[in-house]
Amino acid sequence: MSNAIDDLIPNAMQIRKEAALKEAEKVDEYARLAAAAEAEKHALIDRLSKPSGKTEEEKIKLASTIIQRAVRNGMTEVQVYRFPNTLCTDKGRAINQMEAGWENTLTGIPKEIFQLWTDYLKPRGYRIAYQIIDFPGGVPGDIGITISWGD
Repeated sequence: MSNAIDDLIPNAMQIRKEAALKEAEKVDEYARLAAAAEAEKHALIDRLSKPSGKTEEEKIKLASTIIQRAVRNGMTEVQVYRFPNTLCTDKGRAINQMEAGWENTLTGIPKEIFQLWTDYLKPRGYRIAYQIIDFPGGVPGDIGITISWGD
C-alpha cells in the first residue's frame, strides 16, 4: 500500500519543486514576451521618427481619402494619427501646455503631417489639433492628431 500511496500522493517537497519550476517557466516566458514587445516598440518609434518616404502627391491623396471618408460618415473632424510622446523632442510637454511653438518639438511623421496641413489644408480652412490623449500613470502619453473642418 505504501508504494500505491506514494504514486497517488506525491511528496510535498517534490510538488513544491515542480510548482517552482512551472513558476520560473512562466516568469521566463513573460520576460521573453516583454523583451520582444519592447524591441517591437523601439523599432516602431524608430520608423515613425523618420520621414515616411511618401511623395507630396501620395500624402495629399491619403489626406483626401481620410477626409472624404469622414465627411461621408457625417463627421466634422477625424483623428488622422496617434503617436507616442517620444516622437516629440520634449515628450509632449509643449503640446500638453499649449505653448507657442509646440510644433517645433515634432519629429518624423507627426512633423510631416503638420507640414502637410500648413502647406495644403490650412489655406483651405482646415484646422489641426495635437493633444495628449492618454495619461498613463498621470503623465502625458500618446498624442492624437485631429483634422477638423466644422464650425
